Amino acid sequence: MIIKQYVKAFENLGLGMFVHFGLYSLIGHGEWVKYLERIPDSEYEGLTERFDPDRDWAEKLAEVAEKAGCGYITLTARHHDGFSLYDTKGLTTYDAPHSACGRDLIREFVEACNRRNIKPFFYHTLLDWHEKSYEEDFKKYLEYLRKSVGLLCKNYGKIGGIWFDGMWNKPDADWEEDALYGMIRELQPEAMIINNTGLDARGALGHIELDSVTFERGNPRPINLENSPKYIASEMCEVMNDCWGIGVDDINYKSPATLIEEMVLCRRTRANFLLNTGPRPDGSLRTVDRGIFELIGKWMEKFGNIFRFGVPTGAASVLEKDRDFVLEMDGDFYLFTFGLPTVADPNVSLAVNRDYDVKIRLGKAPAGDIEVTAVDTGDVLSYDFEDGILTVHGIPFAFGRNLVVRVIQIKTGGK
Repeated sequence: MIIKQYVKAFENLGLGMFVHFGLYSLIGHGEWVKYLERIPDSEYEGLTERFDPDRDWAEKLAEVAEKAGCGYITLTARHHDGFSLYDTKGLTTYDAPHSACGRDLIREFVEACNRRNIKPFFYHTLLDWHEKSYEEDFKKYLEYLRKSVGLLCKNYGKIGGIWFDGMWNKPDADWEEDALYGMIRELQPEAMIINNTGLDARGALGHIELDSVTFERGNPRPINLENSPKYIASEMCEVMNDCWGIGVDDINYKSPATLIEEMVLCRRTRANFLLNTGPRPDGSLRTVDRGIFELIGKWMEKFGNIFRFGVPTGAASVLEKDRDFVLEMDGDFYLFTFGLPTVADPNVSLAVNRDYDVKIRLGKAPAGDIEVTAVDTGDVLSYDFEDGILTVHGIPFAFGRNLVVRVIQIKTGGK
């Protein structure tokens, strides 16, 4: 099996920010608003006269991503409405340089990412509600699509990858994938090529040039690469509330704890977690969106290195708990444990019992003394070891320190 270094490097990023930003942001009813509310072309196209993000929108976005511990940002260069945030160089006038802002927003985005060592990825739609050839002359449309993607590959330096979406709209059509992916390989040899398989085909393998499967809003599972000629990564994309583009009346937000748990669970299979935000029309993020990324950053400050570089192992497995799991890094085991209580005096806490244990089966006998340490505090934890079962004691959070998922380092003297 061929293992491409850029694919493994993508896995090591671990956490990404997904950004849905475009004309639909001005309406605030989500990214599908044109289609779902049947807005006429003439009315929707008129939004270009008001689309004028702040000059520092990209810099502020990259700052939030950096503080959260994101290794990459995937931005909608063009969504299904057909409007492009980049300079289409005459392919169409339906782009940011021809809107009120008069600027190439993708260039601003890439430059902001590069200043912070964040990998820029481009979301690019495959279906198109604006380009008439999509329905009238599909072969001609595919030429337009390739020229569009080619501009993104040629004009912005080295990029992290391109994230396609919408092939599910014409599942039986010949999308000429060989030509599309071949062009990307020629222009950006180390760019990840990802094609979202949508809600109905999570984790499905596709064209041989694709580098990652997708799990849209679904917990990743191991993928079977037994007959694959190359190694393929995995990625889960998730929304904070119910829609991807900003929904000004959508307050059905998931809790930060839920999102942190989802993020961590992705790493059981080395899948990346791509968490979405929908900016306001000026490019700024809602206070709640910024706050969630800030709290994720708190977790990543404590455990981010292990999150990124720890790998699944068959040498240790958790017993009796469905979500807890073990990763291995630099010869040590790291237990990721969920649902821990916060314990304190009974007058202030609902939990007072510190005897919360986790049992781990070790696949081989320790080569020396075992050391068990809480990564976040450095506290040495007590344990028992008998018949290949390591029982770790006393791991609940102290009052005021609940990090949702705790990571415990286990040294077995096996280095």
